[in-house]
Amino acid sequence: MPATDPYTVQIAPQVHAYVQPDGGWCLNNAGFVSDGESTLLVDTTATERRARALREAVLATGVPLPRTLVNTHHHGDHTYGNGVFVPEAVVIGHDSCRSEALSAGHQLHLLWPRTDFGDIRITAPTVTYNDRLTVHVGEIEVRLIHPGVAHTPGDTIVHLPGQGVVFTGDLIFQGGTPFVPMGSLSGSLRALEMLRSLDATTVVPGHGPLTDPSAYDATERYLRYVAELALDGHAKGRTPLETAREADLGVFAELRESERMVANLHRAYAELNGEPDGSPLDAAALFADMAAMNGGVPVACHA
Repeated sequence: MPATDPYTVQIAPQVHAYVQPDGGWCLNNAGFVSDGESTLLVDTTATERRARALREAVLATGVPLPRTLVNTHHHGDHTYGNGVFVPEAVVIGHDSCRSEALSAGHQLHLLWPRTDFGDIRITAPTVTYNDRLTVHVGEIEVRLIHPGVAHTPGDTIVHLPGQGVVFTGDLIFQGGTPFVPMGSLSGSLRALEMLRSLDATTVVPGHGPLTDPSAYDATERYLRYVAELALDGHAKGRTPLETAREADLGVFAELRESERMVANLHRAYAELNGEPDGSPLDAAALFADMAAMNGGVPVACHA
């Protein structure tokens, strides 16, 4: 399905999701919570142009611009647009989200040098937390929960218990292939258990259309499949790329970005080798292997 224009949808009283179809590389989701007097924004976008469109979408609902901005993790598609909202907004994230954002810098520019990202100032969280933090938007309780190392070392789940809503960040790719090479496969499975425990009925994934808790089961099935492939391939001395090429994706072939399989196998192999969750992997090798899975064509940023 080709990408179309972003859209805003009210998912609960005073809560909106901002969806960027089709959810492929660099097309993430955001959202905002407002009582009409103060607004909290969850994530931004990959380019200045898209961040300004998000800004206008917030204003179009009749609420003020955000005073608080929460980043679900450090990746540029969720944080590059932060600069459009500061200094009016204070940026909050996990401790590791801040350190990873500062370390990564303009990483997306290196991966996709032909993409027009616009005027991007790396704007890391200035307020950080370690385990849990609660923010209030009027009477709306917004719980920030770190699930441990999962998609990245610094993930944040944004839970609105009173509204039955959860913003998962990239713990969930609805319709897309999960992506764990910068975090942990086993940690991602643990994060799914945490998401289930929240009992939210509306799930805003990091990418793809709005969904419900069934997304947790679908993600778990894929991750366990990757774990099984890795165990077999690693035992036989095959490289992640060899294992990925021999894999029968079956129902998982329907997911976007199927080339992520080989990157996920790199992380699974690292875990089998006893490397710590979130330990750095060779990004150039990951993207080269994904390009190989694409028939030699590098993955493309769609922002």
